[in-house]
Amino acid sequence: MKDYDVVIIGAGLAGLECARLLSRGGAKVLLADRKSDLTKGIHTTGIFVRKTFEDFDFPAGTLGKPVRDVTLYSPNLRPLPLKSKYDEFRVGKMGALYEAYLREAIDNGVEFSNSTRYISSVRVRAVSESDQTRQQTENIVTLAREGESFFVRAKVLVGADGVSSRVAKDLGLDENKEVIVGYEEVYRGVPLAGEPRLHCFLDAKLAPGYLAWVTNDGEEVHIGVGGYAEKFDPRAALKEFKQKIEGKVIDLTGAELAETRGGKIPVGGVLRNIANENGLLIGDASGAVSPLTAGGLDPCLRLSRIAAEVIIERLRMGEPEILGTYSGDLFRTRFVSRIWMRRMLAALNSQLLLETGCAFLRLPMLSKFAAHVFFGRGGSFPDDVIPVSAAKLKISRT
Repeated sequence: MKDYDVVIIGAGLAGLECARLLSRGGAKVLLADRKSDLTKGIHTTGIFVRKTFEDFDFPAGTLGKPVRDVTLYSPNLRPLPLKSKYDEFRVGKMGALYEAYLREAIDNGVEFSNSTRYISSVRVRAVSESDQTRQQTENIVTLAREGESFFVRAKVLVGADGVSSRVAKDLGLDENKEVIVGYEEVYRGVPLAGEPRLHCFLDAKLAPGYLAWVTNDGEEVHIGVGGYAEKFDPRAALKEFKQKIEGKVIDLTGAELAETRGGKIPVGGVLRNIANENGLLIGDASGAVSPLTAGGLDPCLRLSRIAAEVIIERLRMGEPEILGTYSGDLFRTRFVSRIWMRRMLAALNSQLLLETGCAFLRLPMLSKFAAHVFFGRGGSFPDDVIPVSAAKLKISRT
């Protein structure tokens, strides 16, 4: 049985970011993912907000053109244009980004096991090498590849395995309860006039409780819908949505379908109990998505960075309880207003209510509020809270 400091289940953006940061810190890491090719079956549109591409380094060629303009549409397609003086969004070329992050992680010593399914994990007692009298626990993780099961041992197990995390169940951590589903198509060959713009549509029928959208990265166009699964059929809704906007917002004549994307999106905010002495959760598994707009890539990267710092400290000091400083309660207070706004949006379940709400948003004071929702994300997910909590255990940040 091979021994690792950390086993990460899931090689999406969260798992890849955590793996490459841990590898920089010298940890022995196994990264496992069920897909044979990380560039296939991508779930996210890949919209990064300003704070993310200002604070994080991205490999060349992995981000599209900057977006400063957003248009919010009512059910009757009445537009409310919003403009920022900053570059607010960039659409990531997620396949290229995943490949770049994976190459860095492997170059730094991370072992990557693709086409590998997570089966289960159990906690067993282990004796610390530094103190033979002290009992600790470690994880025996069961994985399967090409039909054969194998076992690995890890001091820390990280769940980056999505909304319905099996790692969360096995670690006894919190699980996502409030979920929407998104489905989109990516097209090439769509005429793109002017600068890239993010189009967002409120529609109680086609996107119940959430939004439909059109955006582009300067080369490809993303058209999608999202909402509560029990209230609509995403594929049928997308077909109707394209018919609704064809010739009015976008011209799909001669467009070539490049790929489809879809999946579940947690919208309940960061979960409270996301770590114990044996492991922790990151990405969608931890609920690290904005409850209102469901923009998940900024909290995904920030929480992965915090998780890596805490794990490295736990490995350095040999104190499993250090993982307990990684708590969802540290972040949930920043999401209170967005959680309530999410509930309000979910309650607007008729076209008339949404149309009326959009009419109010055209008032000067409320249009500023709409702009804040799209452009004012700077303080929604802090990355400076862990040292405060860690100080309780007299942990020095390295």
